[in-house]
Amino acid sequence: MNILFIGDIVGKPGREAIKALLPKIKAREDIEFTIANAENAAGGAGLTPAIASELLEMGINVLTTGDHIWDRKEILEEIDKEHRILRPLNYPEGAPGIGSIVLNSKSGAKVGVINLVGRVFMHPVECPFKTGIKEVNKIKEDTPIVIVDIHAEATSEKLALCWYLDGLVTAICGTHTHIQTADERVFPKGTAYITDLGMTGPFDSVLGRRPEQIIRRFITGLPTRFEMADSNVQLQGVIIYCDAKNGRASSIKRIQEKLAQK
Repeated sequence: MNILFIGDIVGKPGREAIKALLPKIKAREDIEFTIANAENAAGGAGLTPAIASELLEMGINVLTTGDHIWDRKEILEEIDKEHRILRPLNYPEGAPGIGSIVLNSKSGAKVGVINLVGRVFMHPVECPFKTGIKEVNKIKEDTPIVIVDIHAEATSEKLALCWYLDGLVTAICGTHTHIQTADERVFPKGTAYITDLGMTGPFDSVLGRRPEQIIRRFITGLPTRFEMADSNVQLQGVIIYCDAKNGRASSIKRIQEKLAQK
């Protein structure tokens, strides 16, 4: 079974990359299930109901998020209705929405997706390790295929989570930094891993924003409006190859597809 996990979609350029490149990738790689992190899909910060619907209609099965999920207040009501939009599972009790879901893939095999957020250099939340293992055990009663998005700053926290869940989940994929790492591998007990999936958006930028504005902020320390960059747009992520019967990953491959310039 081939599962595509797309790195943080950033603004309109990222959405344009999804629209143009996703159908080609799915056909070429025989993708049966697609996940994407979309917490920055609306202007580079947050997610709106309209944009979420747009991305789901493009063929993404599940949208994961992170610490920017509440940046657009209009998502608060929508996330309670559209369960294919996940918010981090380990947010405090009472937060709207859900943090995991099980859906059928194209072949009919069930895929579980869990969204977690880290605690190191991030806002205080519940423990992703304790919350994660509890949800993994629950989902595995329904399917052996479990994909985890760990939206976190610290590489050590992401790596430790994979050692903790190795053999219990199919894959653990890091998001949040917008920088694709080159450490993809399958752990000893069959869990695929990458520290960060990267970014889907403009790469001639600083994490999706115009470089000159970010530089001005660093040099002056003054408040600066950060606008979306728009050149060298790419789609980054990974393809996870796994056994649908036992959920074990056989391999993981990084992808980096460039959108043709207009």
